[in-house]
Amino acid sequence: MLITGFEPFGGDTANASGQAVLRLARRFDDPDLELVHAVIPVSFLGGPEALRRLIAEHDPDVVVAVGEAGGRSAVTPEQWAVNEQVARIPDNDGAQPSGPIDTRPQRLASRLDVDALVAAVLQAGIPAESSQDAGAFVCNAVFRAALTGFDGPAGFVHVPAVREGGAATVGAETDAKAPVQSGLTFDDLATALEAIVRASVVSHGF
Repeated sequence: MLITGFEPFGGDTANASGQAVLRLARRFDDPDLELVHAVIPVSFLGGPEALRRLIAEHDPDVVVAVGEAGGRSAVTPEQWAVNEQVARIPDNDGAQPSGPIDTRPQRLASRLDVDALVAAVLQAGIPAESSQDAGAFVCNAVFRAALTGFDGPAGFVHVPAVREGGAATVGAETDAKAPVQSGLTFDDLATALEAIVRASVVSHGF
């Protein structure tokens, strides 16, 4: 199984998705499930390219990409990847693209059971709800790449913009409101991601 998070962006010093994935990888211990993890660039070109390289190298059974949404206080598995890119701020390469991503349909559905993921995170004691809007920044571009560059179960999950010190300064790329204080920790996010990993594997019979 492959799980990815993102590096910091927008001048912020951390990215909750990358930190949560690293925290999960450090503590994950299951001899029956190989977990490959990576932190990928916040780049409209580099993020999808990195994901495709990881898929080609590791040939995973399931792909879960993770990003942060500053305006949310719950873990939110995404239902749709849209054929749109809009950069309110530059990505980490300085690019601000706009327009469609590819020639495929406007919306592509997650190939993970979003309701099952939400239920698993709630069962783990972490706030969760499904989302119909993955934004149009790099998170959505990577989600789109997961669905177009991989034939198996694949999806995307947003986590709140948790910080160990101070507050997030970015987040409007996914929600048109200021970052919120969720009260969660990186350990909480790792717990949520572990629940998502296990639910993804079980629901697809791996």
